[in-house]
Amino acid sequence: MLISDLLTPETIIPDLKATSKKQALQEMASYASAQLHVEDRTILDVLLERERLGSTGVGGGVAIPHGKLIRLNKLYLLFARLVSPISFDSADGRPVDLMFLLLTPENAGGDHLTALAKVSRLLRDEKMCTLLRGSESAEAIYSAILESEQN
Repeated sequence: MLISDLLTPETIIPDLKATSKKQALQEMASYASAQLHVEDRTILDVLLERERLGSTGVGGGVAIPHGKLIRLNKLYLLFARLVSPISFDSADGRPVDLMFLLLTPENAGGDHLTALAKVSRLLRDEKMCTLLRGSESAEAIYSAILESEQN
């Protein structure tokens, strides 16, 4: 499984405007809702439920909110680069400006963990994060991820 198999330029938001963690999650849930034809409130509830267990802000300015949806039949990945970093209760206390939203079917099991691990590995690379922060468009962000996976 490759991130580029789950992500497309249409599932990349290069300039998300949000001023809080909840607003960022709401915006991403709304965007995912339009593509998945699932109520945005349903998606948001799943994300907020997961955040109550502990922040998905993993450090380094990165967050990977995720959850499982009953009505989903395949993994869904959405990337957003925030215009301005926001507080996310991250492990290192740093504000977040790069977010990958991962939604998986209720019965995804190992695929859910594999996708989380792939995204986490990608975002541990400081050069990749710098590239994602400096890319101007959804296409440029997608190309950077694709190129990283090919190397």
